[in-house]
Amino acid sequence: QVRLVESGGGLVQPGGSLRLSCAASGSIFSMYLIGWYRQAPGKQREFVSEISSGGNTNYADSVKGRFTISRDNAKNTVYLQMNRLKPEDTAVYYCNGGLVWGQGIQVTVSS
Repeated sequence: QVRLVESGGGLVQPGGSLRLSCAASGSIFSMYLIGWYRQAPGKQREFVSEISSGGNTNYADSVKGRFTISRDNAKNTVYLQMNRLKPEDTAVYYCNGGLVWGQGIQVTVSS
């Protein structure tokens, strides 16, 4: 079974950048559609972005043009490059593949 572990979160000022990583165990990682979701305090978890096994990508309107998702199948890792961050991007970010979720990682955008 695939296991997903997020890293790269933290505190950043508005306008700054962070890169999240989602590292997967399991040799069939390359077959999975991998998505990023986020959950802000008091809100429901929402879709952020996803990337297919073939590299096709989708983004939520709120992050389009600012976030970029990519994957390195040789490293079993999916990345989320987040630029021009806003306070409303503050949330716990989760990596998802099929029925498997990572533990989540905090991203805080604040001055």
